[in-house]
Amino acid sequence: MDTTLSSPDKASVDITAPQRLRVIKRGGDVAAFDGSKISVAITKAFIATEGDNAAASSRIRDFVHEATQSIVDTFLRRMPDGGTLHIEDIQDQVELALMRAGEQKVARAYVLYREEHARARQPQNGDIAKPHPSLNVTQADGTVRPLDLGRVETLVFDACEGLTNVEPQKIVDASLKNLYDGVSIDGVSQALTMTARTLVEKEPNYTYATARLLQDNLRREALSFLDIVDEATYQEMADLYAPAFKAYIAKGIAFDQLDPQLAEFDLERLGAALDHTRDAQFTYLGLQTLYDRYFLHHDDIRYELPQVMFMRVAMGLALNEDDREARAIEFYELLSSFDYMASTPTLFNAGTVKSQLSSCYLTTVPDQLDGIYGAIRDNAMLSKWAGGLGNDWTPVRALGSYIKGTNGKSQGVVPFLKVVNDTAVAVNQGGKRKGAVCAYLETWHLDVEEFLELRKNTGDDRRRTHDMNTANWVPDLFMKRVFDDEEWTLFSPSTCPDLHDLYGAAFEKRYTEYEEMTRNGQLKLFKRVKAKDLWRKMLSMLFETGHPWITFKDPCNLRSPQNHAGVVHSSNLCTEITLNTSADEIAVCNLGSVNLAQHIVDGELDGDKLKKTVKTAVRMLDNVIDINYYAVPQAERSNFKHRPVGLGLMGFQDALYKRGIAYASQEAVEFSDTSMELISYHAIEASSDLAAERGRYQSFEGSLWSKGVLPIDSIANLAEERGADYIEVDTSTTQDWARLRDKVTSQGMRNSNVMAIAPTATISNICGVTQSIEPTYQNLFVKSNLSGEFTVVNAYMVNDLKERGLWDEVMINDLKYYDGSVQPIDRVPDDLKARYASAFEVEPKWLVEAAARRQKWIDQAQSLNLYIAGVSGKKLDVTYRMAWFRGLKTTYYLRALGATSVEKSTVDRGNLNAVGNADSGAAPSTQPAASPAASGASGEARGIDDFLSGKSGSGSRAPSAGDIDELGCEACQ
Repeated sequence: MDTTLSSPDKASVDITAPQRLRVIKRGGDVAAFDGSKISVAITKAFIATEGDNAAASSRIRDFVHEATQSIVDTFLRRMPDGGTLHIEDIQDQVELALMRAGEQKVARAYVLYREEHARARQPQNGDIAKPHPSLNVTQADGTVRPLDLGRVETLVFDACEGLTNVEPQKIVDASLKNLYDGVSIDGVSQALTMTARTLVEKEPNYTYATARLLQDNLRREALSFLDIVDEATYQEMADLYAPAFKAYIAKGIAFDQLDPQLAEFDLERLGAALDHTRDAQFTYLGLQTLYDRYFLHHDDIRYELPQVMFMRVAMGLALNEDDREARAIEFYELLSSFDYMASTPTLFNAGTVKSQLSSCYLTTVPDQLDGIYGAIRDNAMLSKWAGGLGNDWTPVRALGSYIKGTNGKSQGVVPFLKVVNDTAVAVNQGGKRKGAVCAYLETWHLDVEEFLELRKNTGDDRRRTHDMNTANWVPDLFMKRVFDDEEWTLFSPSTCPDLHDLYGAAFEKRYTEYEEMTRNGQLKLFKRVKAKDLWRKMLSMLFETGHPWITFKDPCNLRSPQNHAGVVHSSNLCTEITLNTSADEIAVCNLGSVNLAQHIVDGELDGDKLKKTVKTAVRMLDNVIDINYYAVPQAERSNFKHRPVGLGLMGFQDALYKRGIAYASQEAVEFSDTSMELISYHAIEASSDLAAERGRYQSFEGSLWSKGVLPIDSIANLAEERGADYIEVDTSTTQDWARLRDKVTSQGMRNSNVMAIAPTATISNICGVTQSIEPTYQNLFVKSNLSGEFTVVNAYMVNDLKERGLWDEVMINDLKYYDGSVQPIDRVPDDLKARYASAFEVEPKWLVEAAARRQKWIDQAQSLNLYIAGVSGKKLDVTYRMAWFRGLKTTYYLRALGATSVEKSTVDRGNLNAVGNADSGAAPSTQPAASPAASGASGEARGIDDFLSGKSGSGSRAPSAGDIDELGCEACQ
């Protein structure tokens, strides 16, 4: 029982912390000597024998003080110049002091206390039930003991519990072959982990066993640092998580890492809510990702465990709730079950002293020198705290524009973008990950042609930005001119400043007026081009360098709920955020994603569970706004005024697998529609209910919401302004939207924007599902990212092949040979080939169609990667025109495989795997090569002129799966 001791009135020496002494803990860590801990230990021994009143006894208090002082004096005499002693030496002196004073009963209680804790820490003194006959293990303190085979077997069998087709003894036997006499205790754990991970390609369930074995290292590191025990098994964590959690909160606050308000929670109640069984649901990739990049650490020691991290995030998001404990437990349940996951900045920083929880920041750069460099400074400050950035550069005057102050001419946008690029590289978010920014420019800007070439590897390097992302902000009028094969005029914003803030019919009217001014001589600075020629250059640069991405200005504005309060001038780093920006407001968005796969029950979408998840998720996202740390005042002002959030989804492909649906199918398109409709319905209702509870957002009046115009209704605005000939969108519904419209108009909305689908690459890794709305990249591959290399195999595919008796060594080898594709393998049935088609085997029309069905329900946008095999100019042209025609707001990365082929072998592996055709002599199989766009690289594609006519592709390397995961920034992930 803990007892608070009052300080003794007399003290001849400082018993709390003699500066010359250090203590070696059992885990090997070294800490400053603290004599007050001796006082506490002796007092606890008296309490154990004489009851709670012992702490108040003056006799005992005097004895405690004198005994403690005597022990401190002993060590100071022993080491007058300072030194290091072991924790066991201190406990020996305490026991000796009690015996010398005749306090046998108290001494016995202290001895029992030591023995109890020694048992809890696992055998330390040769008490090994099953010692290895020849292998010894070097402990953290340098001592050597026999390898405890019993503990090794316990760890492995615990790790494999409940997993089918996993053989624990196989892991034990193989691991022992990789050990040597004198191996470190960490080396034993590493050997177990490495052995298990090599088996993943043959049986996907080994990834869970590997993750559980990895946790042995995690527990040892954290629990010993927290002074709980030196090591613990998975089963023992049922009792150890609660005390570890309390110790963690205390340590984190002492280290100035955790918000001191966390100590005000009922830690007993929250500790009891931690569910150690949820540690068992991690994949190896997911857990290693958390360890490397998310867990709090001190002096490079991770002292945060998985369930503790989720509770820390939950507490951080519940700080302002009335019943904080109940809400924290509710939030914890959602996060730890993987039903929903917060974005990376929220996972990084919730509950810490610097709670920068927001994901995305959008800025507009003004056309003055101090404003430009002020915007670059804002970039640096926002990037420092893990924000992804989208900059609108359209207002900055073009090359050759007149500068009144100097009577000179402008160098245009590009030189400033070079500074932005280098700033993003320099400010790397505390070493956690790269800083990242995307620059947007409207297609009518006179510098747009040079802007398109920013990522090229040739040309003047002073006018290149090799690390920064770029995106075209395309008006509808330009796309109409492309469709109609008409001319397009480029202007400088210094002479046409109002174009930046206009969209739809108003933009078209003013733009044509400016064009007339060029014809009558009123405007001198302009350039006229063929719209199709500029479009071709946009597509060729996208193919060649991966940039600029293509995003559409008018649907973002015409369908914006906030078009009464300003203009959407750009999107963000990952193209899913569409919020207003101005000189006074930096738009902010807070992201999180529903794990759709977790809501498929018996092959069907569980609407009731989804409703519950979405309701809690929207509340968590809304809380971020009030708790968030804002690095610049414009962001705080904007976020409190409009309160936008972005609820998205991940695991869409997993949900299709669970339903037995192929991505390239009308059924998948329909599921994309109905699943997003449910998320939209419940998210809007949740925000409206929050408005009834907490109040409407400040700028609600005049919004589309206030007029009863929901996202599905705003499609009519786009169709009216663009013209019916230029849009085709399905507008069918299944929910009671009339009821919800009435609720929204009467109650209002808590948030100006509610939905946005982010990439989720990293948090999807944590949850062990496919990212966002993506198709499976490959069915079997080795993923390389910042955490290392991981074998990833499509468990759904493996299970289906097992059911049909097709999973064997030959199948594994052929999948490796064909880069995870089942299409060339003859004995795989056609229905499985369709279901397990990988990203480049799904025609891009299906990606666009599914995205269009989602877009009709979303008040912001979605990060839509496009995968195109056999790429040609015509195919790119058709795909991106289709994206615009279907009403999409934005697109993201282009992943392209060229039309050229490279021989892989002179043996037809597909027929080798065909039953009864092992001696077939068919022609060699081929594998397509990739364009640089496939990895977002800045490589040069050869034969661009041929490419544009559909004759040739690039001959660069095939993209690795790791490329798809590492898109430069995790703010949205």
